[in-house]
Amino acid sequence: MTTRHLLPDEIDQLLDGEVGFGIAPLEAHVRECAECRAELEAGRRVVDAIEHLPRLAPTPLFTDQVMARVTVYEPWEVAMRDAADRWVSRLVPRSRPLRVVAGAAGITLAAALSVVCVWLGAHLDAVFFFGSMARSRLRAALVEGVGGVIATVFGPQSVDAIRTAGPGLVLGMLATMVVLLLAAGLVVRTAVSSARRGRA
Repeated sequence: MTTRHLLPDEIDQLLDGEVGFGIAPLEAHVRECAECRAELEAGRRVVDAIEHLPRLAPTPLFTDQVMARVTVYEPWEVAMRDAADRWVSRLVPRSRPLRVVAGAAGITLAAALSVVCVWLGAHLDAVFFFGSMARSRLRAALVEGVGGVIATVFGPQSVDAIRTAGPGLVLGMLATMVVLLLAAGLVVRTAVSSARRGRA
């Protein structure tokens, strides 16, 4: 027989109607201890009251309303996988005939690209020839088209440099011109908006 009062989990075992060799001493203690018997009766009243409560059915939007208030941490790899799944589901047609057509188009495109790659690999000299021809034509078109502007911005010797330079210098000069034009546009826009604010 137990000489101490019952612990809350031991009272819970009696309330749940558990069976086993450890339950008999607890029941014997309750029969002799008025305080533990009162605790057990209070627990039974609570269980009885809970069992007689009306059953509540949450609204269909209950889960959405709860989850809207819960901050869910999503690892980057899961977010990336979900984004890829969304893109794939958008790109892949839903109907089977369209999927077959898209698959056939993809296989045809892959075969055509493979043939082009094999041909380019077998004819590298032609690729280099056409590449150098395109580069020299681009250089000549650049000198003809914007040679005056380049000479004004970078000086007259820059036109001669373009005639003899590689594509890196040409692209660098083009990028610099684009940046200068964007900066000039930004300055003009700022000046116009300042003038409008001054009038208002």
